[in-house]
Amino acid sequence: MIKPGRCFHIQRERMTALICGLTLVRHGETSFNRKGILQGQAIDSPLSDIGFKQADAAGLYLKDNKFSNVYVSDMLRARQTAESILKHNCSCSALQIIYDSLLKEKSFGIAEGQQMKEVKELAKAAGQSFLDFTPPGGETQEQVKERFKTFWEKLLQQIGHEHWDMQGGKSGSSVAPRLAPVEGRADDGIQDAPVHVLIVTHGAYMRQAVKYLMEELNCSIPQVLNKSHMLSLSPNTGLCRFIVSLEKEKDWFRHTQIHCVFMHRADHLQLLQE
Repeated sequence: MIKPGRCFHIQRERMTALICGLTLVRHGETSFNRKGILQGQAIDSPLSDIGFKQADAAGLYLKDNKFSNVYVSDMLRARQTAESILKHNCSCSALQIIYDSLLKEKSFGIAEGQQMKEVKELAKAAGQSFLDFTPPGGETQEQVKERFKTFWEKLLQQIGHEHWDMQGGKSGSSVAPRLAPVEGRADDGIQDAPVHVLIVTHGAYMRQAVKYLMEELNCSIPQVLNKSHMLSLSPNTGLCRFIVSLEKEKDWFRHTQIHCVFMHRADHLQLLQE
């Protein structure tokens, strides 16, 4: 475990590694979020006025972060959030945004368009928590996990093939970057990462993604965080960051280490609340 306020290392002795930062962002608020109505996939709603302000605030917070790649859910609320974030970032002017249906929100079946409180009652009656509940016709947690797993494998290959040679991935070299302490700064964890990926997606989907990284890929987390917080629902435009070490085996790339830097950060929303 990484102690709060201490530097941490991600390294692979006597082997080549590519260090990649991943910043995940939940989309901004929609009118359905404000009204407590479940959207899922069937309701492709735009951001509300507050949602656009949240996305702009996230963009201003991340404006000095240099992104090498951008992946976005193809749903409208995620696309608008990404566009609002990137318009504040000069490093992204020439980047191609990849809109990927694998990043769509979880499907909630017949519950989409219903009040959240009603769906929570259905979950309670089924003996499940709301976040773990699968309404009739909806995606199971396993199905959402498989979607993210497919995206994850595709992401590693695309990042590896695009950045390996340009970032010094040469046979026989050794990589041991020193990453700065977590200090509540927008660039926490990524100061020495040559690759930084922005991913804009959805709340329930993000939860399953984080669960997969923790439980199946052995992602380490800071001692200041616990599993309950890690698996809670991120606020609108909440920020999560991970550092991933990639290794190349012939023409295939795989992760060797994953560390969570911070989870559900919402510092950029404080000004909106004042």
